[in-house]
Amino acid sequence: MKPLPRHGDPRCPAVRNLLQTIGSKWSVIVVLHLSQGPRRFSDLRRSVGGVTQKSLTACLRELERNGLVERVVTPSIPPRVDYGLTELGQTLLEPLLGLTTWAVANECAVAEAQARFANADEDAAA
Repeated sequence: MKPLPRHGDPRCPAVRNLLQTIGSKWSVIVVLHLSQGPRRFSDLRRSVGGVTQKSLTACLRELERNGLVERVVTPSIPPRVDYGLTELGQTLLEPLLGLTTWAVANECAVAEAQARFANADEDAAA
């Protein structure tokens, strides 16, 4: 495994910003939904569920700004707008699927750790 860059490395802010984008509340879900092919905004919003129009718009813009998602406008009345993964966005799928697999495999262990933590916190407060 390659060593991580040191804190003073000039690449750190860019990496940190990109990880914040990828790790945002909706980004992983949006990227995974777009892995099935381009989607219209309203279809994407329905399939993601629970996301506001404002949050989804901000998420898609940030993913587009980072070159992971492309926005394609087809001139019609009303205009048709589709969102899809770019080639760069496609390269994100393998690590995200690995993370998703890990989360599913370990959800019980994490829930148990959360319960232990909550109990310890309650015991300390008593």
